[in-house]
Amino acid sequence: MSVKSKEKNNLKLNKKRLRNSFKYAFNGITSAYKDEQNLRIHTVFAIVVLIVGFILKLSKLEFIICLILIGLVLMAEFFNTAIENAVDLVTLEKNPYAKIAKDTAAAGVLVFAMISAVVGLIIFIPKIIVLIGELL
Repeated sequence: MSVKSKEKNNLKLNKKRLRNSFKYAFNGITSAYKDEQNLRIHTVFAIVVLIVGFILKLSKLEFIICLILIGLVLMAEFFNTAIENAVDLVTLEKNPYAKIAKDTAAAGVLVFAMISAVVGLIIFIPKIIVLIGELL
């Protein structure tokens, strides 16, 4: 087989691989939501943010910022879950390095969630103040 025909084969869409990629990703989502309380909590907050955003009539840019931050926080939770499970796969014994890996991954999620919350407050507080002023 020539190099050109190999390149051509690599460019073809392998429907089975693509379907399996989505299947595995959705399995990961399902598994994480089933097992990870913090992921469910972040999702509830995300839904509240979006609902309040509609009520307060966020601008398109403000919505985009909120959506990006929501996606990144959820992604951080998924990565944290993957790291925790990978560490557990390597060792079930108490190991200070395993603890550091898991705690550090969790800290990354916490820091990003807190920064996202601050950005959310910067976006929402002025709009809430205006809404309260209109109601009074």
